[in-house]
Amino acid sequence: MRENTALATGMVSLLLLFSSMPICQAKLRLGEPKVSCIEFYLHDLLVAEKPTAVIVAEANMAKASPTLFGEVVVVDNPLTKGLVLTSKVIGKAQGLHAYSSQSELSLIEAMNFVFTDVKFNSSTLTVMGRNPVLHKVRELSIIGGSGAFRLACGYILKQTYSVDLTTQNAVVHYNVTVLHY
Repeated sequence: MRENTALATGMVSLLLLFSSMPICQAKLRLGEPKVSCIEFYLHDLLVAEKPTAVIVAEANMAKASPTLFGEVVVVDNPLTKGLVLTSKVIGKAQGLHAYSSQSELSLIEAMNFVFTDVKFNSSTLTVMGRNPVLHKVRELSIIGGSGAFRLACGYILKQTYSVDLTTQNAVVHYNVTVLHY
């Protein structure tokens, strides 16, 4: 019985939230929602002269774990228009990821994409989700944004393009679909 009451309360709360969104949009004069599709590459440099990914915490068992379970990494990775690191930089991915599975190579990611390119300069997208690294294509959720991406929601499809097994440096291709105002 308690489960049904909790479910009903949750459903009513969601209904109230979603029914109030058009009122909020009107008061904020946001206009009609837009959909933007953005494509870029993220360069994760763990071993470099100037690393962009740094291990900041590690459980005692992390190095012995085949999945690195318990390791936390903070990132400040460049986002580029093209595949190579010398391509035009359009922003940074700033945040963290933690190895969160004991049975597969999987991360929990929380980061902001901070754009510096002319079109979306100073705008951000906040991304969070599970990243099962060995899957060909992974999907993360866009849970917010600022500037041009105010009230953003959407999804990201990411695919690892290359990994240097010696340095663990990686290049990841992103396709971003975002609904914003």
